[in-house]
This record gives sequence, structure tokens and C-alpha cells, in this order.
Amino acid sequence: MVVGGSSFAKPMRGTQVTTVVTRGTCTDAKGAWSCSEPRAHEISLNWSPQDRQEGRRVPKISEGTMSDLCLSAELPNDGNISHAVADLPDAFDFSLRDDASSLGSDSELNGMPPYRQTDRYGFFGGNSLQNSQVQLSVELIRHRETKWLEMTAHWEKTMARRYRKVKLLCRKGIPSSVRARCWPLLCGGHARMEKNPGKYQELYNTSGDPQWVETITKDIHRQFPLHEMFFSPEGPGQQGLLQVLKAYTVYLPQEGYCQAQGPLAALLLMHMPPEQAFWCLVQICEHYLPGYYSPKMEGLLLDSEVFVALLRRVCPKAQKHLQKHGVGPLLYLPEWFLCLFVRTLPFPTALRVWDAFLSEGVKVLFRVGLLLVRLALGSSEKLRGCAGLVETLEKLRCIPAHLLQEDSFMAEVHDVPISDRDLEREYKIQLAKLRKTQPEFQYKPEHRLSGAKAVFDAQQLSNAKNEVGDCSSHPHTFQIPEIKVEPPPLSPEKHKKLEKASEVQGQTKGKTRKKPDTRGKTFHVTQHPIRGTEDRPEPKTKSSFYLETWF
Repeated sequence: MVVGGSSFAKPMRGTQVTTVVTRGTCTDAKGAWSCSEPRAHEISLNWSPQDRQEGRRVPKISEGTMSDLCLSAELPNDGNISHAVADLPDAFDFSLRDDASSLGSDSELNGMPPYRQTDRYGFFGGNSLQNSQVQLSVELIRHRETKWLEMTAHWEKTMARRYRKVKLLCRKGIPSSVRARCWPLLCGGHARMEKNPGKYQELYNTSGDPQWVETITKDIHRQFPLHEMFFSPEGPGQQGLLQVLKAYTVYLPQEGYCQAQGPLAALLLMHMPPEQAFWCLVQICEHYLPGYYSPKMEGLLLDSEVFVALLRRVCPKAQKHLQKHGVGPLLYLPEWFLCLFVRTLPFPTALRVWDAFLSEGVKVLFRVGLLLVRLALGSSEKLRGCAGLVETLEKLRCIPAHLLQEDSFMAEVHDVPISDRDLEREYKIQLAKLRKTQPEFQYKPEHRLSGAKAVFDAQQLSNAKNEVGDCSSHPHTFQIPEIKVEPPPLSPEKHKKLEKASEVQGQTKGKTRKKPDTRGKTFHVTQHPIRGTEDRPEPKTKSSFYLETWF
């Protein structure tokens, strides 16, 4: 049966339809189904004692039109709807929950119904905001896909000569069909995977720290539970997520596992195989956001201070309000920056943020964060209902959905006046302040790479150094001889002329001009005054000769 556009599995035994209350002229159930505009006030289901013990709630439908209840089977002629409604699902109550946020929650689901429909991103039910997005034309999507396929086919040449074109296309949004190909190239995960063949298999086959493995196992079911990949514990999503996060703890045991890495790895697994997702996660944690997922989180601490300084310049009214009510950046910024806005923005908008982030680096995160604060607290009208800390944090969490639509939102993001130079300047200022107050603070922001271009240049430089080192140590290498080109010999006549010219030049150089010996001598200089200065009085004291100049 389909209720409200969602299909369900069959119910458990003991399910019976007890009451159907309709509004209209028809009195029997069969007549109610045939009415033009009848309404069903309530459909109650009696569950078996076993269901009651398991705490299953009784589902209800209120004020819903009967036309929304579309039965897959024909209604019996006897007017009894008990057989027709017997296909109501065991998960009926679940469909009535608020699953508009397909970004993940802490709820645990018991199994995947066999015929539930998913949206174009793989989420069950989807959400109204995603369905209301203006779809691009097929011709435009194919045109952008062709451009990306051409660029990725000659990636090194493209990044070396046409990075501005790559940056512009990333801002417009990478087509969903080629994200699996573009993201590893942008962040450098593809190059790392080719440089380390078989490394990922070795890592996840290694028995890691039992503490981290236990923590990861408890957390993986929380990542996108409404997505078809991560719905079932035995599905490829949760198993791949366990492998990727466990391999990361083995790869960097000094950092271990951070809960915020779960959403990142899950989003990567939606687009690419586990091995590529692992190396992309490594690139993000090592080069894009170093110090974010370490035990001390020094990178996030520094960025929070930089964020406050930039917010004071971009939106001073919001900054004054946050400071007045004691809302520090660490109360809202970790969820934004650590999860790369995966749990904050609608899913299509989050993908667009990732496109720009992998291209331009952490600057995009600052722009998105500043824009969210401005949208939530940027005017006096928006601040009226924020009388304290709790109300302010709720305002930051509940930004109206129509303000977060991907095209308009990303256009505003790229208009936020924050550049790489602004970040570098604020990094120096805030780093000096932190080191004064915390002498043990050892974070170095210069280890961070600002986007795909910096990652590509660093990898090219590393490859060149490795090639030079390999050539010098190879047994069959030899030193290339130097070739000297000398001019032809001069004739005797020209040789004599050059000798004479050099002798004359040497004689002239040898005759140095002797400076006059003026020591102990006095020179008296007189100068006739110009017009208009004849009557100027002379100095009263004339103890010595002087040089007087008139202007």
C-alpha cells in the first residue's frame, strides 16, 4: 500500500483495522472510497501484544484526503476494507515521523522495506526543499559533463594552465554524474592512491586499536540512516564506512578517530569506492584541515578566533549580539566546520559547498559560516526574538529553508568579501595572541594548502624531487658532460690591434686625477645678490668669513 507517496512492507501478525471515520454523505466504507471529496479523520490499528511490548505506537492519519490513500489492490465488492488495508506496513509509524532532514540523526532503524522509493540522492522520502529545486535543462547538464570529462582526461595540463576555468566550473556546481571522478582529482586523493597501490587493503586488514574499532562500530549507524546505502547494518554503506574509518586510525594512530569524520567518510562513500574515499579523507584531514581532527583540535581553535575577527568586520551587529549573550564560536562553529556543513545545510547545497571547498580550500568554509550568521542574526528584526544564549543558538540552527537553496545561497557565499590574504593576515594576528596566552600552542597554519591548485603544485614538486632522487641513486646513471663553445682564433693583425687598445686603456686608467690639497686653507667666495635682495641686512656677528646665498 502507498500512503502519502511512500510504499511499505507488510505488517506483522495481529494487525487489524478497527475504526474508519469518514466525513461525507456515504455511510459505508465502499461508498467512502467512491466519494469525490471525502476525508478520513483517523485510521487506528490494533497491534498484537508482542508489538505492544516492543513499544510500537499506534499510527494515525488526521485530516488527510482519502484520495491520498492509494491501494495497490482493488477494493472487495462486499464493502469490507479490512482485507484491502491489511497490507498496511509494520513501518507505518515510521513514515509519519519527521524525516525531512535527510542529513542523518541518532535514530536506529531495523530494516529496509523492499519497495520504498528514494529521491535522486538516494534518501527515502526525500524532502520538500530538494523536490522544489529548479532543475537544469538536460542540454546544459550534458554540456557541463562534457567539459568536465575533457578536463579530467588531461588533468595535469588543465591544472597547470586553466585552473581559473576549473574554479569557475566548481562554483557553478559539478554535475552529480562526474563528482566521483572530479573530487579525487581536485583534492589529490587520486594521485595519493596511485602512489600507494595496495596500501588501503593493507591498512583495513590490519587489526587496529580495539578502542577505536568499538567507538566506530557504535557510531556508524548514525550516519545518514535514511539513505539507502546506510539503512541496513549489513549493507555496503555501513560496512564500507567501518573499513574506511578503521583504516584511517591505523594510518594515523596518533590522531585516531574523531566522530566528525563519520559524515565526511559517509558522503564520500556515496560517490566513490572505499579506497578512493579513504584517500580523499586523508587529503582533507592532512592538507585541507590539518589540526581539526587531532586530540587537541588546535586548527579548529585557531580558526574559531579568526572567524570572530572576520565576523566583526563583515557583520558587526551580529558579533555584538553574540558577544553580549556569551555565545562563543565554539558553541556553533565545530558542527559547521568539522562536518563541512553536511549536517547543517540541505543535501544539494552541501554538495555545492563541497565542490567549492575542494577547489578553493578553507576560505569557502569561512564564507559559508559568515553568511549563515548574517542570515540568522544580521538585522535588528532578526535579533528581536533572541533574548539569550539559548534563543540565539536556536536561531542559528533554524535558518529558513528558502534562504538555503543551492543556487541563490552559493551566489551569496561567493560574494562574501573574504580573500586568502585576509585569512593569512588574521592567522598571524590570532596565532600571536594564542601563543602569548598558551605557550604550548604549536599549531602551524602554513602546513595547510589553500585549495586544489596548491595541492596539485605540492604533489608535482614532490614527484619532481622523487624523480631526481631516483636518478641520482640509479646504478646505470652517469653525469652529463659539459659542452664548452669557444670563438674561433683571431688573426695576428686583429690581435695586435686589441693589444694596443688594451694598453692605451690601461694607461688612461693609470693616470688617476689627483685631488687638490685643501687642508688648512680658507676660501673666500663672494656672490652678487639678485634683484630685490640689495637691502637685506647682513648678520651682526662677523667673527669669520661666511658664505651667503640669496634666493
